[in-house]
Amino acid sequence: MALQATPYKVELNLTDLDRGVYENLRFTVARHPSETEERLGARLIAYALWYDEQLAFGRGLSDVDEPALWQKSLDDRVLHWIEVGQPDAERLTWCSRRAERMSLLAYGNTRVWQTKVLDGVRGLKNLSVAALGVEPLLALTEDLPRSIQWSVMISEGTLFVTDERGQHEIPLEWLIGER
Repeated sequence: MALQATPYKVELNLTDLDRGVYENLRFTVARHPSETEERLGARLIAYALWYDEQLAFGRGLSDVDEPALWQKSLDDRVLHWIEVGQPDAERLTWCSRRAERMSLLAYGNTRVWQTKVLDGVRGLKNLSVAALGVEPLLALTEDLPRSIQWSVMISEGTLFVTDERGQHEIPLEWLIGER
């Protein structure tokens, strides 16, 4: 018998001072049985970072032909493809060919990955890559409750996430391009 996805109810109060976006969002997101809390947290941060009314969660881990998040036009063109994690250069190239814009939110220890993968994809014109710090993400996503209430403020490229445990500063390092 296959394991079922775990639903998480999310309340996200988004204040993006860099882009002038102010939204109170409520939605449910599914956590794949093989997905870690850290990856789910990275998907939620990516959602806040690149928020748009048309942005939606893809099937991600359960369908390799879909991203973690994407924004589609009314005629079903992929305007923005967003991945999370540390995909290989082949995956980044494949994804960038399917969208007008491709973004990646990398997390974990990215030092070796940057050297092995990023140098090979710097020529992709529509690619931007940001990296999250290991410790801030782990602190934020440890023991995630099934009902997530985050207030996210983005200012000068830094995320400040407030939850029931306090405020977490999540610095971003832009490795390729920008938001």
